[in-house]
Amino acid sequence: MKYLLISVLLTGLFFSCKNDAPSQKKPSSPHATAMTMVGDAHIHIDYSSPSVRGRVIFGELIPYGKLWRAGANNATWLESNKDLMIGGQTLSAGKYALFAIPDKDKWTIKINKNWDQHGTDDYKESEDVLTLEVQPVRLEEIQEQLEYRVVKMDEQSGIISLAWEKTKVEIPFKVIL
Repeated sequence: MKYLLISVLLTGLFFSCKNDAPSQKKPSSPHATAMTMVGDAHIHIDYSSPSVRGRVIFGELIPYGKLWRAGANNATWLESNKDLMIGGQTLSAGKYALFAIPDKDKWTIKINKNWDQHGTDDYKESEDVLTLEVQPVRLEEIQEQLEYRVVKMDEQSGIISLAWEKTKVEIPFKVIL
């Protein structure tokens, strides 16, 4: 009888403590980061990572020739604690928004000093600190989720890459010593 009473009490306690909150729906564009150390430089990218979900991304969902926040939700940001050389231009240490204007044969990458903005709503070209062109590469297989990577090439250089759907672009950089 004693064991039956303890069993009933423990069962009641279990069910009364059970979390009845509705299950969290996975966001369609989850938060993601990419980072690495190149020499003494810490390179960090923070973005929201949308999925293809059977859509044509570049040229349709994201029109060619139009400014894109290079992710979803808030603007993608890039931060470095050291000065970088990107496309022959100096990017001072700091935190910046990363934008792109995709096209079939070339992408224009824009690095903007207003890193804390939603999408392209507050974008001002006058706040761009660096602009460069890169060539897109066609991927053999679909990259379902937008993915940034920061790859260390050696102690002074690396590559920031963005891959999504059937497209990849790479932005080489060097750490300024």
